[in-house]
Amino acid sequence: MTPSRPVTLTIPTNPPAVWHGGWHTSAARTESPNHGPRPPQAAVDLIVVHSISLPPGEYGGNAVQALFTNTLDWEAHPYYQGIRGLEVSAHFFIERSGALWQFVDCDRRAWHAGASCYRGRGQCNDDSIGIELEGLEGDGFEPAQYATLAKLCSDLASRYPIAHIAGHEHIAPGRKGDPGPGFDWAHLRSLLNWDNASFPVDAAKIRSISA
Repeated sequence: MTPSRPVTLTIPTNPPAVWHGGWHTSAARTESPNHGPRPPQAAVDLIVVHSISLPPGEYGGNAVQALFTNTLDWEAHPYYQGIRGLEVSAHFFIERSGALWQFVDCDRRAWHAGASCYRGRGQCNDDSIGIELEGLEGDGFEPAQYATLAKLCSDLASRYPIAHIAGHEHIAPGRKGDPGPGFDWAHLRSLLNWDNASFPVDAAKIRSISA
């Protein structure tokens, strides 16, 4: 009987790069035309979490991707008549499965925040990264989405001076309500282990109650 050969494990000394410029190498890259330059000296220190589903409450399909690339069929659903011609984008979109899409180079200004103000600064598009979660405002989100979101936030913090993370509802209160009460800020905080000061004030209250 021939003796078995010992198994040799090869451990890579140079793990694959997370970033190629402002593009995340693990994301499905689908470029949106809806972006522009950031202002000179803009410090990209804010992550904005959104929620979206098209039509609202329906998951799966490629309607969100189509919206961000200006290819949505406006006649495909009655709801689309109310957003006909809308030109928006986010840097990232996370499906219910946790699959990650990227539409805009993070070094560029995506069109996700609209009229907004946070940490004493207006025009949050200028210095933020927009991340859309597939979901409906008020509903919950999937464990796979939190896992992808936490990994993405950590990766963003390795490239940009991220100091804050907030929901669209926090940067545009009264105008926007996403990701809404179904989003578990306490869980995201536990996954990231970032300082409380990085999170919105009401998210800190949620953490203290659930602790």
